[in-house]
Amino acid sequence: MRYKVTFVVGLALGYVLGTRAGRERYESMKKSLREFSQNPAVRNAAETAGHTGREYAGKAFSAVSEKVGDAVPASLAGRVRGRRDRVGGVDDDWGTSNT
Repeated sequence: MRYKVTFVVGLALGYVLGTRAGRERYESMKKSLREFSQNPAVRNAAETAGHTGREYAGKAFSAVSEKVGDAVPASLAGRVRGRRDRVGGVDDDWGTSNT
């Protein structure tokens, strides 16, 4: 799935950069992308993906910490704890809460 999304984003970027349709077509595509990104279903999917990613990162950190003990750098431990703390219903950059 990640590769499909990367391909589509690359295709869209290549079209925007390589198009000869002019500013009007560029503005039309920009408006369509803005409308797509403001769609509640898309926002909820992005929020869910972010929440799931933070959850899995915390689980992975715990599993690695058990295996290597004190060898986990403090800077990494601090970043993971910071991500884990954000999950608790705080507003994110999208203006929505994790409910």
